[in-house]
Parts: sequence; C-alpha cells; structure tokens
Amino acid sequence: MVSKKINITTHSTGETRNLGQKIGTLLKKPLVIALTGDLGSGKTAFVQGLAKGLEVPDGYYITSPTFTLINEYPGRYPLIHVDLYRLETISDLADIGLDEVLHDQAVIAIEWADKLLDDLPAEHLLVAMEIIDKDCRTLNLKATGQNEVSLLKALKAQWEAVRIEQLTSDRLPTISKTDQC
Repeated sequence: MVSKKINITTHSTGETRNLGQKIGTLLKKPLVIALTGDLGSGKTAFVQGLAKGLEVPDGYYITSPTFTLINEYPGRYPLIHVDLYRLETISDLADIGLDEVLHDQAVIAIEWADKLLDDLPAEHLLVAMEIIDKDCRTLNLKATGQNEVSLLKALKAQWEAVRIEQLTSDRLPTISKTDQC
C-alpha cells in the first residue's frame, strides 16, 4: 500500500485550525482521519478547521464529543467527529457503532485514535500531534492509500507555494523534517 509522511509545525491554535481547514478544502472524497496526541495538543482545533473546510454551516459549534462520543455535522461531505477518550476497552467501540460509522460515505475524524490504530481502514490519514511548547505543535501526517497520498502532496504544494509567494504577513505553518519552534 502506498504511503507518504510529512511533518508540519504550527505556531498557534489558529494555525492548527487553518491546517485542518486546508485539508477539508482539499478533500475530494470521504476519508478517515485518525488524530492522536496528548490533552491540549490541538485535536479539536484541527477538527474545527476541518469542519470549516468541509463547509459545515456556521451555526454548528464544533466541540469534542467527549460525553456523546459521536457528533455528526452536515457539509460538502458529512463530518462525523468521534472522541474515544472515555472508552476503556475495544469492545466499547462496537457498543457505540464505530464499525458502522467507519464505512459511511463521510469524513470521519477520530480523536484519541491510538485506541484503535490496528482497526483503522487500510486507507486513512494519521495526524499525530506533539506539543512543543505553549503555542507550538508538530503535526506528523502519514497518509496510507492513493487518495490520501494525493491529498498530502496537494497540501504540501499549497503550503510551500504560499510560503514562497509570501501572500500573507501572518506567520505560516512550516513543512519540514526538523522545524521546531
């Protein structure tokens, strides 16, 4: 199976949200996005941006479904937001209907996906978030599958083009193997 990895460093919650939005905008078909990282690493901010990129109407407030476990939002593709933080065992996944959700024609963003990495569909995008400091995050993106790899290539090309052209005065996320804040 084809795969690709890139690392992106963001310097604020807004940049993490913007990265999610860019991915949502670039999506051409449904996708499973597995999000991992410590509390406060930016998983929910990423999904908020993803929702914006998927054109979820502004009236929907995107929060982590820690207690409801699954939230669904309408958009260009439906967005299913899953939070596995409170689940204790793999059998709990079946109880919430996650197997059914994984086969929906939707964009599925799963927070705390490290609890089911071995059970993800073969084609998916893994976003592993690392806290560098109060504002800075490194997002390690690994795409598995042809469409997912194409998505990362498009994302990387757009970020690099924006950096080269310097279209904004705001600090932009950087893509590199070693960029640390």
